[in-house]
Amino acid sequence: MKACFMSLVRNDDLFSILPTIRKIEDRFNKNYNYSYVFFNDQPFNDEFQKKVKNIINPKSEVHFVHLPKEMWSYPDFIDLEEAAKTRVAMKDIIYGDSESYRHMCRFNSKWFYQHPVMAEFDYYWRIEPDTAIYCDMDHDVFEYMNNNKLVYGFSISLHEYESTIPNLWPATKNFIQQRPHFLNNNNLIKFISDNDGDLFNQCHFWSNFEIVNLNFYRSLQYQLYVEYLDKTGIFFYERAGDAPIHSIAASLFLPQESIKYFDSIAYMHPPYTHCPIDDSVYLNNRCDCNQNDDFTFQGYSCGMQYYEATGMTKPKGYEHHMK
Repeated sequence: MKACFMSLVRNDDLFSILPTIRKIEDRFNKNYNYSYVFFNDQPFNDEFQKKVKNIINPKSEVHFVHLPKEMWSYPDFIDLEEAAKTRVAMKDIIYGDSESYRHMCRFNSKWFYQHPVMAEFDYYWRIEPDTAIYCDMDHDVFEYMNNNKLVYGFSISLHEYESTIPNLWPATKNFIQQRPHFLNNNNLIKFISDNDGDLFNQCHFWSNFEIVNLNFYRSLQYQLYVEYLDKTGIFFYERAGDAPIHSIAASLFLPQESIKYFDSIAYMHPPYTHCPIDDSVYLNNRCDCNQNDDFTFQGYSCGMQYYEATGMTKPKGYEHHMK
């Protein structure tokens, strides 16, 4: 079983990704020496490579990959004029006018797992600049995933901006109507829909932290699904993020018992933090986040929906963290 940390970064992210890596190393990877893969749509400079490798255990392999044009460019079926009009029309929505954001989401939805450098890995853990983990991890999470037949792991869930993906759910329903056999009999549709699939409730796993068996993304179901979405132009005529796409696919195609909520991994991506509110978990893992900052049961979170959909027991005292 081989696994890696993966990050899509640029050279000017150096001093944002270094603290992230340092926390990963100190809290977890110093004991396991898993590999790192860094992707960039531009060549990595010497400073980035030198300073990143300097804080990673030399026993870990580190790959710096300049993406091929195919993975960071418009497909030939996209009308560039129409795409430009979309960016203007969506300028008041977060990242709505960003061209690079759309290429990033398309890469994270469709391309990263297809790059040859990823072929040797069975699992990956996505990391991003300006993020942090706040607790020690006393076990190998990749081994844990493998031993327990877990496929998709997450830390934070929340609602998507509906205006960014008006046609994602209609396109998904059309895809499923054509291939109903792709639906898992024990799926987690209750997490992403409040009415048996009629409408999407915008709940999704925040993919800036995900630990995933890469065979899921390599599966026929997932690849046909994302290819179908891509051909609709959803990445460029809307502002579809990879997070709802990953989440919908996992919720529909996987048995729900293969999805893991890592409630013991304290994680922060601005502006939200997951911090264990169970004191025993917090103390045993030497956490240093503020439990009052925990996002799980706040209004914009989908933590409550996840607990309800899966029937999991909520942690003691969760009511005090509802805002």
